[in-house]
Amino acid sequence: MLIDYAKIYVKAGDGGNGMVSFHREKYVTNGGPDGGDGGKGGDVVFYATDDLSTLQSFRFKRKFVAPDGEKGMNRKMYGRGAEDLRIAVPVGTLVTEAETGRIIADFAEAGQEAVIAKGGRGGQGNIHFSNSVRQAPNFARAGIPGEEFDLVVELKLLADVGLVGFPNVGKSTLLSVVTAARPKVADYHFTTIDPMLGVVYVDDGSFVLADIPGLIEGAHEGAGLGHDFLRHIERTRLLIHVVDVSGSEGRDPIDDVDRIQMELALFNPILESRPQIIAANKIDQADPDALAVFMTEMHRRGFEVYPISAAIADGTEALMRATKRMLDALPKTVLLKETVEEKRYTLEKEDLFGIEKDGDVFVVTGPWIKNLVDSTNFDDSDSLTYFQRLIRKKGVIDALNAAGVKEGDPVRMYDLEFEYID
Repeated sequence: MLIDYAKIYVKAGDGGNGMVSFHREKYVTNGGPDGGDGGKGGDVVFYATDDLSTLQSFRFKRKFVAPDGEKGMNRKMYGRGAEDLRIAVPVGTLVTEAETGRIIADFAEAGQEAVIAKGGRGGQGNIHFSNSVRQAPNFARAGIPGEEFDLVVELKLLADVGLVGFPNVGKSTLLSVVTAARPKVADYHFTTIDPMLGVVYVDDGSFVLADIPGLIEGAHEGAGLGHDFLRHIERTRLLIHVVDVSGSEGRDPIDDVDRIQMELALFNPILESRPQIIAANKIDQADPDALAVFMTEMHRRGFEVYPISAAIADGTEALMRATKRMLDALPKTVLLKETVEEKRYTLEKEDLFGIEKDGDVFVVTGPWIKNLVDSTNFDDSDSLTYFQRLIRKKGVIDALNAAGVKEGDPVRMYDLEFEYID
């Protein structure tokens, strides 16, 4: 069974907390702060390998968490940074953020790797908060949480050419004739359950041909084997549309073309405009006049049409030569043209916090606020003064006033709750 789709959760490691420590040594008085910084949390890294062909590793395990960085130590020693969590995926894997659909990484070749979630920075030890006034700071900064995401991981086959068409039109037969692949061939619908790949050799060149489960109406919404099929033809550079021109299934061949084109467009408009060759299959069973009408209409629409009978390999060589000729003129299809390094999480972003009301309580939330609360020793006057100065400097007090806070109103910042005093 080909496992080609998975929803998973990944979390990078949290940064280690900074250390509160003071130098103690015999005959040395007032040694001063010597708490070191916490270590960086581990990244979650995906890398592509030819050793895998499915997403089987995600079938039973859906949660991946990188280790946290170690906390800082005394004597100004930094905590150890955590090792990255490295996850292997097959070549052809596309990783998107589940909530937004944003493409994070497209693994088109072996050896390619990408940081999917970045580990949090370690917190600063109390050595950083000493100055001429505050000579014995009794507080340090907490480590920053690592990034976390719900992801969709999809395997999109790296085939040059995809065979499209209704079930039972002869796609598997065509693949078995022109390649060494041995797909299951039978006279009933959905013979092909999993995608099949084969290599076609033409003169001194070659290309990869994929026979993927057939389409039916509603495939773009997942009907039949719709999504299982459609995700695999997104990488192909060229489509061979196999049409049963004999009408053996009781359908009109021209109508078949229209319905398949509509399903491609509804799933991804780019697929409808992808170059196509029409393979008019089962010509040995077709009515000559009906075949002529079909070919005339396809030529009028601008398609190259090749009459074939895949079962007896009639016309298949000319079809493959035409396919190779068209492929040579087409660029490779890449779903993500370039990976742009971007900051998805930072303490310095504009929205440091948000304010909302929970009944009569003004609730202040946000990663910066949480880190500040976790870093503050509220039993220490210097640490409390530092906290009060920061929330005023960063605009928390002004925002509370703008939100309508009054003297004595309760304010909550995660585990901290107090009465507002202007």
